[in-house]
Order: sequence, then structure tokens, then C-alpha cells
Amino acid sequence: MNGYYIAPAFMDKLLVHIAKNFMNLPNIKVPLILGIWGGKGQGKSFQCELVFAKMGINPIMMSAGELESGNAGEPAKLIRQRYREAADRIAKGKMCVLFINDLDAGAGRLGGTTQYTVNNQMVNATLMNIADNPTNVQLPGMYNKQENPRVPVIVTGNDFSTLYAPLIRDGRMEKFYWAPTREDRIGVCTGIFRTDNVPREDIVKLVDAFPGQSIDFFGAIRARAYDDEVRKWIASVGVENIGRKLVNSREKLPEFEQPKMTVEKLLEYGSMLVQEQENVKRVQLSDKYLKEAALGDANEDAIKNGTF
Repeated sequence: MNGYYIAPAFMDKLLVHIAKNFMNLPNIKVPLILGIWGGKGQGKSFQCELVFAKMGINPIMMSAGELESGNAGEPAKLIRQRYREAADRIAKGKMCVLFINDLDAGAGRLGGTTQYTVNNQMVNATLMNIADNPTNVQLPGMYNKQENPRVPVIVTGNDFSTLYAPLIRDGRMEKFYWAPTREDRIGVCTGIFRTDNVPREDIVKLVDAFPGQSIDFFGAIRARAYDDEVRKWIASVGVENIGRKLVNSREKLPEFEQPKMTVEKLLEYGSMLVQEQENVKRVQLSDKYLKEAALGDANEDAIKNGTF
């Protein structure tokens, strides 16, 4: 879709779930919610958006940040409003779905330190109620017996074991664990580098060089390629003029020629990103600060490399 790769297994799951929810299948209870979960940065939300675009669907979106509020009951009310908004679109003849991003971040229990609030409770209860009665979703303070169209609900997350167990039971939520295969990763990377004329064999080499990395890691590698051009531009205008040139300037924003991306350069950028990840894992600064004024092992590495 638009030059980007959609993984066949991902597309199949999404299409079948959405289609089933609009069909009258005899003696079958179709789960209303499809829960797509898996590792961070694997492109779950972006793949969903590509499939929606291919189907011509303009989804009603919600994010984890909307599942908590200073007012008790506000998020549960919002879910009902968004669901009814999607139902109204369907009633007017347009296919629609309710898409909730990172459900576990807003409604899950992430260890003993997470506060379990009234809103968490009501979000879980509301989603369970909608899954059980998808054609009779009432707005707070209103009640009429008019049925609303059924709206498929797609949710994404990293760990659904943190959610309330009755919500994720099979009758309410169909679960799909998304772990892209090597072919999927190569396909997505081909889309990321599609305007850079990077040969397929170089993309394969790049993907195989960093097998444990998430898909957005490769997007971050591509973003690094412009760093040198930006540095040259900063040197040419001077540090004190950056704000004047970039914010509300009458001049055009700077335009750069596309940097040449060789596999050697991409592998180098990848190694730099991996090094930063390692530092985050190893340098437990908060622990160190309590014991001593030190920077963990980061400086020790630099001293050994001769780059300190």
C-alpha cells in the first residue's frame, strides 16, 4: 500500500476479523474485539493503518492516554461515544472500525506499583459490556431501544497478560500474537528504504546483521543518514541563527539532497544505535547516583576504545 509492505499473515487476520463482524454467520458467536499484541516497535499500529487504507476504512481512533482521566467514569463514557460515532458512520453506509492503540498501557496492571483506579475498572467493564452487547450500546444518561450497527473493535498492545482476564477470554476477544518473520522484516525494510535506491541484497544484509531488533530500529537507521547534512547546515548558518531560520522564517526551510546510503554506512549507524541501547541497559544511573558519582560502564568502554 503506497509503496509500503503489508505482511500477508497480518492482513489475513485483520480482513477475516472485520469481514466476519459484518456478516450473519449461522449459529456462530463472532468475537467483537481483535487484540493484536507483540514486541515493541514491530509495526502493529502502522500495519493496521495500511490495511485500513487498503480497505478504504477511516477508523475511529483512541489511544491509551484517553483511558485515564481526573474525572471518574470519563474514559468509559468516551469509549461508548466513539463506538456510537463509528456505528453512525456504518449506518450511513461507510465501513468503520474502532481502533484503540496500546490498550495495555492504559488499562493494564504493569506490576505492583501501578495504581488500579475506578477508570481502569470501568474501561474493562465497558469493553466487556460492548463485546457482549455490540448492537445495544447506550450513551450515559440516555436509553432508547433502537439498535445500533455492530462495530468491529481492533486493539493493539505489548502484553495482554496485564489486562483483566475476563476481558480477553475467547468469546470476547480474538487474540493475534504478531512476530514478523525474516521475510516480513525484509519486506518492511524494502518499504522504508524504497526511495533510497538501496539494493535488495543490501537490505537483506542489514536485516540479518541485526536479527533481534524491532522494525522501527531500521527506520531510526534511515533517519540517522541525514545527521551529517544537518550538521553541515548548522555549521553554515551558525548556532545562534538556528531558531530564526527554522521557526516562522520568511525563507524556505532547508532542503537537502538525498544522502547516498551504502550498506557499510547503514551497518555503522545500526551499530551506533545498538551501542546506545546497550548503554541504557547497563548504565543504571539512578542506582549509581545513590552509591557514587559515576557514569557506570559507559566511560570505561570509551577509555578502552580510546574515544574518551
